[in-house]
Amino acid sequence: MGDYVVIKALENGVNIIGLTRGRDTKFHHTEKLDRGEVYIAQFTEITSAIKIKGRAEVYTKLGKLLSDMGEN
Repeated sequence: MGDYVVIKALENGVNIIGLTRGRDTKFHHTEKLDRGEVYIAQFTEITSAIKIKGRAEVYTKLGKLLSDMGEN
């Protein structure tokens, strides 16, 4: 199967959206995390992408990155 991704919420209300593979990309799964919660996801035959809305740390085999919605 595919690679794993670990997502740690840095604030309440972080949204994680799984997107499908194929001719038409569609949402197939959503999760909402609160601060400190951790979610482990895997890329599969169905999941081709993961969208993160909100401040979170994302850990992959390539390293760690920070999603940032910016300050208004």
